[in-house]
Amino acid sequence: MAAILSLSASTSTALAADPRYPDWPCPQAKVPEISIAAVWSGPAIDDVGASWKDDAKVSPLVAKLAARRIPLEEAQKDVADFLTGTPEEKARKGKLLFAGLFDTLNAQRTSVMNGLERVMRKQREAVDKVRGDTIALQELQSGATPDQAKVEELANQVNWETRIFEDRRRVMKFVCEVPTAIDQRLFALAREIQQDME
Repeated sequence: MAAILSLSASTSTALAADPRYPDWPCPQAKVPEISIAAVWSGPAIDDVGASWKDDAKVSPLVAKLAARRIPLEEAQKDVADFLTGTPEEKARKGKLLFAGLFDTLNAQRTSVMNGLERVMRKQREAVDKVRGDTIALQELQSGATPDQAKVEELANQVNWETRIFEDRRRVMKFVCEVPTAIDQRLFALAREIQQDME
């Protein structure tokens, strides 16, 4: 029963953060989307749209720079190496590059956040399942002549379900940091682009 109380407490604590987003499990406030203005003070990119995808140099560079396994310092150097030429060329390339990074990193961020909310819904279902199985186990154990094989099987099942819940909870703590890491990467790369365009 202690496991149930622990599971219930950890899911309800996460749920109390922001009533607008009942499935958001992280202590950080949920910001559904990054606004361009929050990370970019360069020239307007309204005229760029998705044209960055059609540029043979920009598209693969965006994919490389957006990959979090690439160290930020290396990504910033790649930006500086790419943004060369006349001021007009730098402006055009910089706008395309930022538009691509903004689209790509925002999409990654949304995907991670949706995944976190999916896992939180599974966690709630897991709490209900463990609670139900624990009640069933207690009823089996308190019977006049409990079937030891069934008691042991159900006890093992409750232990397994609890372990899965705890493993997910630990992973969620780590994954909760990913949207912030994406925000920081986008901000740092946007600043690098703006500096190299000047």
